[in-house]
Amino acid sequence: MAKLKTTFFCQNCGSQYSKWQGQCTACKEWNTIVEEVLQKEEKSNWKTPTSTPKRASKPLRINEIDVSQEARMHTEDEEFNRVLGGGIVPGSLILLGGEPGIGKSTLLLQISLKLPYKTLYVSGEESQQQIKMRADRINPNSANCYILTETKTQNIFKQIEALEPDIVVIDSIQTLHSDYIESSSGSISQIKECTTELIKFAKETATPVILIGHITKDGNIAGPKILEHMVDTVLQFEGDRNHVFRILRAHKNRFGSTNELGIYEMQGSGLREVSNPSEILISKKDEELSGNAVASTLEGMRPLMIEVQALVSTAVYGTPQRSATGFNAKRLNMLLAVLEKRAGFRLGAKDVFLNITGGISVDDPAIDLAVVAAVLSSNEDVAIPKDYCFSAEVGLSGEIRPVQRVEQRILEAEKLGFSTIFVSKYNKIALKNTGIKIQLISKIEDLVSFLV
Repeated sequence: MAKLKTTFFCQNCGSQYSKWQGQCTACKEWNTIVEEVLQKEEKSNWKTPTSTPKRASKPLRINEIDVSQEARMHTEDEEFNRVLGGGIVPGSLILLGGEPGIGKSTLLLQISLKLPYKTLYVSGEESQQQIKMRADRINPNSANCYILTETKTQNIFKQIEALEPDIVVIDSIQTLHSDYIESSSGSISQIKECTTELIKFAKETATPVILIGHITKDGNIAGPKILEHMVDTVLQFEGDRNHVFRILRAHKNRFGSTNELGIYEMQGSGLREVSNPSEILISKKDEELSGNAVASTLEGMRPLMIEVQALVSTAVYGTPQRSATGFNAKRLNMLLAVLEKRAGFRLGAKDVFLNITGGISVDDPAIDLAVVAAVLSSNEDVAIPKDYCFSAEVGLSGEIRPVQRVEQRILEAEKLGFSTIFVSKYNKIALKNTGIKIQLISKIEDLVSFLV
């Protein structure tokens, strides 16, 4: 019989210890260290011994490596393609995380049903009948999607050998377990072992594998941090269950940009791609209200027009409140200090609340000017015309700083019907004969003179 070796893992951060202790020295959590049994034996490959790998494992000179067969696999979901950088790379491992009930399983099932490739959807959480009920609402006539309910990796690989799918989807990695590890599903060692087996399978057969990962109460993907290092792409599915919009972001992508954004709308028939998010992020209203300003921002290669709402009121309590939703609260405090110092507005004794509509978070510095405009509008109770928009960064000395790719922002504003856009006069703009007025300003006092 093989020799058994025990080790201790922190169930919160994945740190390994040779003996038990009360507190994890890495994450400072108490009573999270659990003993797990590791079986020391020679592991067999994920394949049967009779099968041969499709690739020769030998070193090649880099200019001799052929990538002609490694073209990306395009899904029928343009938002998913954009976030991945143009499609799924063969042999890649993609990890999708998100809160419970946000729509992770629905998104991947919808993609699996619409893919033109043979897809194996492995579920360890639902039965085949339950998945079929959801599939009937999305795309009941799919002929390329196969459903398997299994949690043991050895049995999954047997079915993969028999079916030979083009893409494998695992829902979820925390439910899988391997015979080579003597611990329960979802433990640190099981997650690492199952992921290692899937990586070996993906790289040797050039078959992409998409994993769903649970998250902790802190919003991080459950399991060891090494899980995110092992995979090629880490996607995060975000949104509020009280709203219909969902946002897909890439936190890590070895084959593309991490700045891209995919937006979906949750409907009864599944998730609908939102190809023009600017229309949903700007509220439709008949009358002009104070405290609203529209900013032209960028997410990856995509320009977005988002609405900034501000409310400035007299502080009821001794200490004024500063609250920001979807915007950095420290940056809001900085902009308020600039307004007080450079423009002479006394905001120190007033409550300031800021909200980015649509439930998204923005960290683009170009939104600064719209934040300042919304705060001024609410403070003076003067409405900003609906066809005005803003795109510039505000410096500590009150100067209006230029932003990158301003021409793309201007064209997006023009396409959506805005008549005037405020930008820094230090931007080099080569656009001519545009249908939108480009208002160049150099300092914050110029903005005040236009709005107040």
